[in-house]
Amino acid sequence: MKDSKKISDVGLVDQFKAGSIEAFEEIFSRYESKVMNLALRFTRNQEDAEEVAQDVFTTVHRKIDGFRGQSAFSSWLYRIVVNSAFMKLRKRKQNQSISMEDLAPAIKQYCMERDSLIGMHSHNVAVTRELQEVLQRAIDRLPDQYRAVFVLRDVDGLSNQETGDILNLSIPAVKSRLHRSRIMLRKKLQRYYEDFTGNKAVLSEEIGDEDLNQPAA
Repeated sequence: MKDSKKISDVGLVDQFKAGSIEAFEEIFSRYESKVMNLALRFTRNQEDAEEVAQDVFTTVHRKIDGFRGQSAFSSWLYRIVVNSAFMKLRKRKQNQSISMEDLAPAIKQYCMERDSLIGMHSHNVAVTRELQEVLQRAIDRLPDQYRAVFVLRDVDGLSNQETGDILNLSIPAVKSRLHRSRIMLRKKLQRYYEDFTGNKAVLSEEIGDEDLNQPAA
């Protein structure tokens, strides 16, 4: 197919619907790494991410007629990635692992504040490791609808609009779910800190509220 890279996604989809295998190969070429990276964000496991990516492109090949052009092709595709990743996670017994560096800025700030308070403790290294495990379990246990928004917005760095397109949510719904997911994570951290130190942790409810006040862009 000549100049395939100059053809829009919608153009490629139309050609693939018409029977062009080359069009599908170009779609695969354009999105293979993006699909893999997003799948890895959710599964945190290379093998699982590869299986998700394979399932995604199999689904695209079989259900391309399901794309109606009402949103960007990438949003339709990433929605399939999210659904496939969650299906994989439900089948998997072991916990998903998310690193400290992947946490939302507000959560990381809180972690650093708590670490600074317990930094002189003789078991600081063990505490930090345990804190990371607590965070991993907390993110793992977020309800799917909140975890999807959290990963797409705060881990993968997508905009409110992009996240909404992928999950078929309004921008206010994205902001609300993101805010709620951060609150749930903060509460987990608060309980951990209080259990460890015996002191009452004071958490500002303003952390994360900036997203609720951002213009719907």
